[in-house]
Amino acid sequence: MANQGFESAPSSEFSEHEIKNNKFQDAAGDAFFRASDKAREAGEKAKRAAAEAATTMSDHVRGLLNDQIGLGAQSANRFARSMRLAASDLDQENPMIAGLVRGFAHNVDRYADRLEHQTVEQLTKSASDLARRQPALMFGLAALAGFFAFRTFKSASDRSVSSPPIQPGPYSSAGDNHV
Repeated sequence: MANQGFESAPSSEFSEHEIKNNKFQDAAGDAFFRASDKAREAGEKAKRAAAEAATTMSDHVRGLLNDQIGLGAQSANRFARSMRLAASDLDQENPMIAGLVRGFAHNVDRYADRLEHQTVEQLTKSASDLARRQPALMFGLAALAGFFAFRTFKSASDRSVSSPPIQPGPYSSAGDNHV
């Protein structure tokens, strides 16, 4: 009997300890679950905020591009007006060239009028459709643009980098000037 009292005491302490451990594990599990839920919610909020910021930025850039299209169309109209003035000046000297300039001014005006009322999305779609219909034209335009870009960069680098002459002139920098 004394033995039974001795054995029951440690087992009750052990079960008390086990109960406390289980409670602690349950509390830790609940805290971890709540923290992970909060982290998940914060991640979702961050994703939504990033998506809204991207949409806002995209809308802002699209608006700026649409404004630039309108300004480009206005510039083209002014250019066409200037071409008409030049054509009227050319009428006396060379009526044939004046007619060509007027025709070109008319085409620029029509293009500017069509361009003025279009959005970036419409222009992108038009360019994509043209590329599908006329791939050779697009390749030629890309090659022409590449050629002009190459010539521009090459001429800029030729002007900016000057190399010293290979042979010294009559006055060398070594200090042994022979006159």
